[in-house]
Formats: sequence, structure tokens, C-alpha cells
Amino acid sequence: MPDQTDEQALDRVFSALSDPVRRALLSRLDEGEFLVSELAEPFDISLQAVSKHIQVLVAAGLVVQERTGRVSRCRLNAGPIYQAAVWVNRYSKYWQAQFETLTAWLDDIEHNRTPDDGQS
Repeated sequence: MPDQTDEQALDRVFSALSDPVRRALLSRLDEGEFLVSELAEPFDISLQAVSKHIQVLVAAGLVVQERTGRVSRCRLNAGPIYQAAVWVNRYSKYWQAQFETLTAWLDDIEHNRTPDDGQS
């Protein structure tokens, strides 16, 4: 059973990923390192609002922020995303069962089809 620290870290990751602005920031950071001002450019929100989103991502461990004087650079840390993916993947057996059921239904429909089906 995972310890509480692991569970809290996972909670922070999923909470951070729940916001579309933060997901968009992560997508941009997947392209490389950015200054905070560069990250904020495409968004129709204030620099202060973007900075708050970045702090949520930093707290979740998804972004590493380094400051040099007044300049702040951000880069992606994908490790916590991997941990979230591992957690979600535990439930893939349920999806697989659904896919197998769908395949069986489609095969049955195809097998029971008459030559005139679908022709007008």
C-alpha cells in the first residue's frame, strides 16, 4: 500500500493537471525551457495569474523553476506525470475488457450481416 506521502504527491499532480491553463503550460514546457514571461505570452490572463499556475505546477513537482536575479526560467519535470500514468494504468484491465466486448460485438455484427446490408 502506498504511503501517505506518495498519495499526497499524486493528489497534487492530479490537482495540477485538472486545470486547462496548467495543462497548456506543461504542453509548452514540453518544447523546452521558457522564461515565465515567455510562457505567459499566448494566454489571455495576467502575468500574475500565470505565475500562480506555475507555482501550483512547481508544488506538484511538474515544473522546476530557477531564478537568477529577477529572471525566472521554467522547465518540465515529467517524473510525476509518469507516476500518475502508472497509477491510471492500473485500471487499464477494465478498459481492455470493454475493448474486447466491443470487438466481440463488432465481429458478431459483421458475421450476421447479409450481403444486401448497407446497399440502397
